[in-house]
Amino acid sequence: MTITGAVGRASLAEARERLETVIPSADLSALGGDLFSVLRLIDREHGLRRAVSDPARDGSDKAALVQGLLEGKVSAAALELVADVVRLRWTKPSELSDAVETLAVTAEAARAEADGRIDDLEDELFRFSRVIEREPQLRGALAGPGLPADRKSGLLDALLEGKVTPATLTLVTELVLRPRGRSLEGGLAEFGKLVAQRRQRLVALVRSPVELSEAQRARLAAVLATAYGHEVHLNIELDPGTIGGLSIQIGDEVIDGTIAGRLDDVRRRLAS
Repeated sequence: MTITGAVGRASLAEARERLETVIPSADLSALGGDLFSVLRLIDREHGLRRAVSDPARDGSDKAALVQGLLEGKVSAAALELVADVVRLRWTKPSELSDAVETLAVTAEAARAEADGRIDDLEDELFRFSRVIEREPQLRGALAGPGLPADRKSGLLDALLEGKVTPATLTLVTELVLRPRGRSLEGGLAEFGKLVAQRRQRLVALVRSPVELSEAQRARLAAVLATAYGHEVHLNIELDPGTIGGLSIQIGDEVIDGTIAGRLDDVRRRLAS
């Protein structure tokens, strides 16, 4: 879901700014779902996706096309936002699809934020990713081709409904039913990053051999926030293999203070 071209990145930034102007007055219980509906439409109808992402076509014509198709089928806020998005310049059709998905996930994050539950959303996405890693049968049922979509949706409802935020259920269901070429774990990680960006904070994966107390978590988050100049959200993973100390990963950077990490470093030095 990463848009790499300069033109696409600029358009995505503008689309996200437009979303922020829509959020305060939108029905957030509907906005994300409406945007996911639009995403499904343009992913399914390749001719439509090419037409509304064509950089040579007038933006007003593209906006009129989607307005004619979507009028009365999605909320006014979603329709207004999608019309604005197709007016922007996209160098290839997949950029438009990825941008709409980004907006849909961000809208769900805003929904959780408005409910005071954005921390829960982050934690639930992370914990669910760890559950499916530990439960290969569950992962196979959700990610494999064996179960039809309605059975997968029913399984997710049985597992999660009433136990997680509505935004979590929406995002996980979307990934399971429409992975868009990603693994389930990869999609959860991407969505988790977008939720973290909603709070403009970094995400640290912390591996520890023992559970950390609330006081220890708070101190670690404060130290990392000072070091990186951003609020840092901690995802804690118990890992007896670390032996002692902590392993902390933020983006591509790994801070390894574990005994196991130091032993691996000694082995690498001896082998070189």
